[in-house]
Amino acid sequence: MKPLSLAVVGHTNTGKTSLMRTLLRDSRFGEVKNAAATTRHVEEAAINDGSQTLVYLYDTPGLEDAGGVLDWLEANTSARSDGIERLQQFLASPAAEGDFNQEAKVLRQLLQSDMALYVVDAREPVLNKYKDELTVLSWCAKPVMPVFNFIGGRDLAEWGNMLARRTLHVYSGFDTVAFDFEGEIRLWENLATMLPERNIIDRLIAMRRREWQKIAADSRRDIADFLLDVAAYKQEIDADGNPEPVLHTMQEAVRQLERRLQQQLFQHYRFYHSEIDSGQWALKAFRQDPFDGELLKEYGIRTTTGAATGALIGLGVDMVTLGGSLGLGTAIGGVLGGVLPNMQTISDKLAGKHTLHIDPETLTLLAARALDLLAALQTRGHAAQADIQMHSGKAPWPAAKLPAELNKARSQPKWSSLNTREPEQSRRDRAEAAAALAARLG
Repeated sequence: MKPLSLAVVGHTNTGKTSLMRTLLRDSRFGEVKNAAATTRHVEEAAINDGSQTLVYLYDTPGLEDAGGVLDWLEANTSARSDGIERLQQFLASPAAEGDFNQEAKVLRQLLQSDMALYVVDAREPVLNKYKDELTVLSWCAKPVMPVFNFIGGRDLAEWGNMLARRTLHVYSGFDTVAFDFEGEIRLWENLATMLPERNIIDRLIAMRRREWQKIAADSRRDIADFLLDVAAYKQEIDADGNPEPVLHTMQEAVRQLERRLQQQLFQHYRFYHSEIDSGQWALKAFRQDPFDGELLKEYGIRTTTGAATGALIGLGVDMVTLGGSLGLGTAIGGVLGGVLPNMQTISDKLAGKHTLHIDPETLTLLAARALDLLAALQTRGHAAQADIQMHSGKAPWPAAKLPAELNKARSQPKWSSLNTREPEQSRRDRAEAAAALAARLG
């Protein structure tokens, strides 16, 4: 099966490279910035299904002066010649190497391709320069499908009328910043209607759906493994020991584990650039410490110890003693400055070793943040440059009612990589817990 060859063409700065990045799932492809003529030459990339290439995509320079090319063609070629003959004369002329070298690169590539995706900035009005571009492209005698970028709910009626007059009745709307998976599938479906046979597109669509479902499933499994890791994490202190150093150690371990999860999710969705650079973390929402009590409030997560904990809300650690949880404020309030009326009475009863766990409120918050990130990545185009913003404000479950899998993990310290270098992830009960929790996250 011969790969399909698509030239991505259009006016300067309409989002051709952005479209390439999103269709390729590669935020590293090409250079994207708000400047004219960013792409100066033709760049090739491929979409593969295993070892077989399904589609070659060619990112081309921006069309800057199609009107000038038309003027040259009218002055230097015969109207009796067909479009391809006239374009060949143009491409053999000094003008193609001089003033119109950008346009010449585009036309050469389209003549060698099966069809063109003509990228249009939907925010622009219908101008004569776009009509000139479509006229010149039509002379290549190849199918052309307009793709509207930055659609944002805009009315495309004026554009639709202009395209219909040029017998271009099939077009797609596709935002390269705010990604919509089904929108991409519609793009490929529309493109297939313009081809003599659609076998290769059907295979591409099937591959994309399999890939999308697997990435989502793998991501939920990673989140489930992360939450089990944190839930099973424990530290012990002496009854008369200072819990503050252990508290900070636990918090930092969880922060690092969450960072690794975030990197895994970015890589699943093929974001590699500064988004996950450890020195320039681009997720503003994640610059807020997961142990910040204000973040708990933003998600509507209330601590089990109530208002008495005051400024200690969000420290994130339970102390378990005498077989029960004393709650966040009771456990460490006296050490870190919280004032609790019953602190002295309870402290008199403490004896032996105390076990510290990450509390249910923090586990719930970590789950909410991970699911927020997953949702954000599923709707982020690979051309997006802005920091990711997300705050659903929703917790996946009440903190007082943790999923059974997380409650079980608290009594299974060997399940956590934070307790042992090699957590027993291969154990059947842990694997079953991870699978069940991942299903809940779906």
